[in-house]
Amino acid sequence: MAKMTRRDFIRILNLTLSALGLAVITAPIVAFFYPSKLEETPSEPVLVGKEAELPVNESKTVRFGRYPALVIHTSQGLRAYSAVCTHFACLVKWDANTGKIACPCHDGYFDPIDGHVLVGPPPTPLTSFPVKITDGSIYVGGEG
Repeated sequence: MAKMTRRDFIRILNLTLSALGLAVITAPIVAFFYPSKLEETPSEPVLVGKEAELPVNESKTVRFGRYPALVIHTSQGLRAYSAVCTHFACLVKWDANTGKIACPCHDGYFDPIDGHVLVGPPPTPLTSFPVKITDGSIYVGGEG
């Protein structure tokens, strides 16, 4: 086996680091033009969990396509909304103490029954999604 000179080692190291640098720069560009398939809103219902696992006055946030969905078990039944505030796209949360859906970014509040704006800067109500219970499991989305 031939001995590697210091110059050969530096050349190999230089080529390796150049290739690595090129990959680091190229990968985000390729990912931009070929994004993974992620629907805005899934066409098929998404499993939330078992009905027994979501008692009244509790909520659960689930993956729902590109953005999460907020599922709330209100006194009037299950409701599901986009968990993205219509003001500046902050994630909303269920506040069981006040009985409202709260946006922590700018003090916006939404009604849990129909998603309309109660107070604050959000210009429109939250997008609602159909909720269906099948064999004791909660599903969001799909056909209403």
